[in-house]
Amino acid sequence: MKKILLVVLCLSLFIAAVYADDFKQPIKQKTIDFPHGTRLMPSRTAPEYVFTKVPTPIMTSFSDYMHGSYNGLPMRVIPEAAGGGYFMVYHAARTATGTRRVFYTYIDATGNIVSNSEISLDNVREGYPGMAVDPVSGKPMYAWHTNADPSDALLEVRFVSDAFIDGIDGLWNEFEIPINNPIEITSQYGTTNDNEFIWPSLVIGPSNVAGKRRIYIAARNSVTHTSIPSENVYIAWADFDQESIENGDPMSWNYTSIPELNNWNSDTAYERRPQMALAADASGNIYYIGYHNAWNLDDTPIDEDDFDVFKLDNYGQGSWTRVTFDATIPTWNPPTSATDPTGYFDDSGVPYTNDQLKWSIVNSSHLNAAFDDLGRIHIPALWSIMTYKGTYYTSFQFAKTAIYNPNSNNFQIKEVYPQKDPTDDFNDVITPWDVVYPWGQVDEFFVSSTGESFPGTIMDWNFPYWNSESHGNSMMFHLSNQKITEGNGEGMLANVWQNSLRAKYFNEFSDTDYSAFGNTPEIFISVSPDNGESWSEPIILNNQETPQFAGIKPMYVYPADKVQYVGVNENGQKIGKIGLFFFDDNTWGSNVIAATEFPNDGGRVMFAEIQVVFPLPVSNSDNTVTAAPKMLNQNFPNPFNPETTIGFDMPKAAPANLSIYNVKGQLVKTLFNGNAAFGRNNMVWNGTDNNGASVTSGLYFYRLSTDGKVETRKMMLMK
Repeated sequence: MKKILLVVLCLSLFIAAVYADDFKQPIKQKTIDFPHGTRLMPSRTAPEYVFTKVPTPIMTSFSDYMHGSYNGLPMRVIPEAAGGGYFMVYHAARTATGTRRVFYTYIDATGNIVSNSEISLDNVREGYPGMAVDPVSGKPMYAWHTNADPSDALLEVRFVSDAFIDGIDGLWNEFEIPINNPIEITSQYGTTNDNEFIWPSLVIGPSNVAGKRRIYIAARNSVTHTSIPSENVYIAWADFDQESIENGDPMSWNYTSIPELNNWNSDTAYERRPQMALAADASGNIYYIGYHNAWNLDDTPIDEDDFDVFKLDNYGQGSWTRVTFDATIPTWNPPTSATDPTGYFDDSGVPYTNDQLKWSIVNSSHLNAAFDDLGRIHIPALWSIMTYKGTYYTSFQFAKTAIYNPNSNNFQIKEVYPQKDPTDDFNDVITPWDVVYPWGQVDEFFVSSTGESFPGTIMDWNFPYWNSESHGNSMMFHLSNQKITEGNGEGMLANVWQNSLRAKYFNEFSDTDYSAFGNTPEIFISVSPDNGESWSEPIILNNQETPQFAGIKPMYVYPADKVQYVGVNENGQKIGKIGLFFFDDNTWGSNVIAATEFPNDGGRVMFAEIQVVFPLPVSNSDNTVTAAPKMLNQNFPNPFNPETTIGFDMPKAAPANLSIYNVKGQLVKTLFNGNAAFGRNNMVWNGTDNNGASVTSGLYFYRLSTDGKVETRKMMLMK
């Protein structure tokens, strides 16, 4: 059988009660071998840059894993009106046996470190902090989780604001507990009372109270009531202004949660896991946005849209709505050789058909969400070629961004790196075996030492460590960390992630051409001058080619929340500064995740800043994949007996028809035929036809027709 490199998505049986620590738990992975591909050499010139602040140590830490927020940016630009510079927040441990605490750092406009200290005086274990900076007053607000309630052993979310008056930091107000676990959650499956919402991230939006802004804290549930982790979200919000922060007025907290995610957390018939982040717009809407994985109990994937946008209007006081999109991208199965047209990728000797392969989001649990200057939300992630069985090829994990436009309800995918050739009119995105003309053909075939023919491919490894079997065989889950900045008013964005392909070539494939990179994680920074319409060749920072990084092993890199605009050069190119926060690991690999694999010898929390000459915008950029918004949702439950609910989301009130057909295309039941309201419409089918007679078990199709559009899905009635 042909050798393939793929990962089987085996479902984890972890539940919150047996969590070894407060880091998120992975889905277990199994790896099979594959002939590795070649490294794609740069086809464009990376942007020019200079260090405006060389990598600077802030402190030594013996906590060596994911120091800031999982799904937010723990480094924020201070508005110039408040003095400029940065605030940072992270967890660290001063000694090998010390308590992990939450620290903050204040860096002034010249890049000098003014303050660095624990936020609280309590010597208790703290972790995974998030932060936001008020865009009006520049005052920072912080949240993290810790056991702040002695009445139980659960963690709570703790919050504090800094009055930050006249450039003086650390003027702490009273500490608050906006989320005091356990939280009672009611879903369609009943009420649970053991929920523990932690891992907070923060965003600030406008308020409907005159002169106020609204702070939102999103925390994820470490407790699941199904067989896999399914982190539903709990959101606390409160109003503030400059005066209330300076006076130390306590916040008045309010709460919301997303009903559908609450259902996922308690659904024992299906398994869905969200990977999402919080964002707020300038019109009083908040969004919980990202992707999810879905499986049946027999470990087979559920065929449904995988990209979700949950929206709450009226400044967090309205009703949640949901739209979904298909974030997959078509691809094709290359032939085995120049003379053998049989598809190379197979399952037990049976080649996959083209429609059984697609690009899908994988290993992007630590993403964030950011608005650009056009009011669109960007989500950075990795896409890999996946089979219809839910397995995927680990050699092909490429950086892209998903873009959702709330105004037009439009969804796009943009290639970041690598990108297909602009003249490629055959493939939707760069295709590993078809990167040069002529398009639609394999570039080159190889024959192994055993006589096996296979197509040559490019590959990439967008992780900060080279070995997928490390860190408890879950490196790709634990160490993934794609982050993107928000709009800065000039259309300038930065996309930051890490790569260790050259280290993988040396350590795993024994390629001595890359021996210098055997202990070298790399930082990739791609920039956009036009709100993410086009992306540059990445700037690459490492300890071999970047003199300022000599002796440094950067891990868990976070950019500041926005690029700071500097000006325009003589060529009309915009210039901006990008702040970077990362961890310089003494021994490459996380002791926190895998104590028996890596020593507890710590490292250094670091700050750096680069000034980048952004490329000119690329007109008619061809790195876009557009997906039409889907209105018709998968029925629930499915399979079902005796009844199921079918929901559809209307972008506006309009006439609509929802009908059910059998496998012969014959009309069985008209569920709805009339004027459908804007938003979610739910219809229940009880398994009867238009005459009221019960139908037999089997496969049925349901079709929505509205406004000239038709969408169809399938469902199974099992009696």
